[in-house]
Amino acid sequence: MLKRWIAMPVLLLACAGSVWAADCPSLLEGSLPKLRAKESIDLCQQFAGKPLLIVNTASFCGFAPQFKGLEALNQRFKGQGLEVIGVPSNDFKQESKDGEETANVCYVNYGVTFTMTEPQKVHGNDATHLFKVLAEQSNSPKWNFYKYVVDRKGQVVASFSSLTKPDSPELIEAIEKAIASKP
Repeated sequence: MLKRWIAMPVLLLACAGSVWAADCPSLLEGSLPKLRAKESIDLCQQFAGKPLLIVNTASFCGFAPQFKGLEALNQRFKGQGLEVIGVPSNDFKQESKDGEETANVCYVNYGVTFTMTEPQKVHGNDATHLFKVLAEQSNSPKWNFYKYVVDRKGQVVASFSSLTKPDSPELIEAIEKAIASKP
């Protein structure tokens, strides 16, 4: 009898894990290394069911001051569940090869508190899985600071070029739509 009581919770946990994995949208499969940290970010575990703003960034791009606006969006909407994810990339030749320098630009120069990854490929055949799925659902980034708004089901609801500022009414409207979406 005791064996059944022990086996049942183990069986339930195993089943719950497979159901949870089935609920993970393709967009969030896998993990990415966290900027200036030894751990990786399990995208599904950390972001499944949440509205997202995903941005490919570059420390030495003329659009880098948008970090301030992105942080303002993070502060404004994080209480409503929004997660902002910054993914530095040197695909357009404007990111440091040194993660410490990238971290300094983001955290010290611009006061970023949202999730940042180590530099990744975001364009073309070598793009990381996250950006391959973003490109399939929308389009590939044409330059740094391309913005994707993703609903709670892992679907892109809107994408915006580098020229779209973080305080743009269209971007804010898309974020509010993603926040209002059902998981």
